[in-house]
Amino acid sequence: MLEVQNIETYYGETQALFGTSLSVGEGEIVALLGANGVGKTTTIRSILGLTPPRSGAILFDGDDISRSQTHEIARMGIGWVPDDRRIFPTLTVERNLSIARKKTRFRRWQVKEMFDIFSALEHLMGRECENLSGGEMQMVAISRALLGSPGLVLFDEPSQGLAPKIVQDVMATIRRLKSEGISVLVVEQNAMSALSVADRVYVMDHGRIVHEGPASELLEDDDLRGKLLGV
Repeated sequence: MLEVQNIETYYGETQALFGTSLSVGEGEIVALLGANGVGKTTTIRSILGLTPPRSGAILFDGDDISRSQTHEIARMGIGWVPDDRRIFPTLTVERNLSIARKKTRFRRWQVKEMFDIFSALEHLMGRECENLSGGEMQMVAISRALLGSPGLVLFDEPSQGLAPKIVQDVMATIRRLKSEGISVLVVEQNAMSALSVADRVYVMDHGRIVHEGPASELLEDDDLRGKLLGV
């Protein structure tokens, strides 16, 4: 579904990614892990066209999107759940969800299905988003991504600032996306949570991929996990 091929990305004259390559298969959950500032979010920004790579290629569903505009990439079927949610605070939950709809070649989700995933969401529809808790905002952000009919969803630090119970709910939602055939790339500081749901994992350090393998291997090998992630 997604192939990132040897990309080099810069902020001005400062290089952030050095020959970064990764892939996400159809219906696969892939975790991208590493310390703060190693290039994980830059990888997501490169995929979305927010910080386009200067070289290399990014393919989505067989199409080269390396030079596509962000709105074009979204309309192709890539959803995004940013680390800061980025919902419209003065609009209601209902309005935030209604403007998220896009037509893609992938499955079209209905608002009622969001209520099945997040039971509390139905009772929040008339509330302005600036009055929501962090967990409630995350429900809206994930629902907004799904209502865009994605084939791939990018999660950037989905557990950030959330209570442990809400983190469990978010990870359960990511598992459900896999069961629906949606591909997921999740960037996380909470390595154990991400590894518990992922099929494969990449580890970044200083803008480079330094490890690739099954998530179960890193989850079960304390020495390797400690060496790569310090946890």
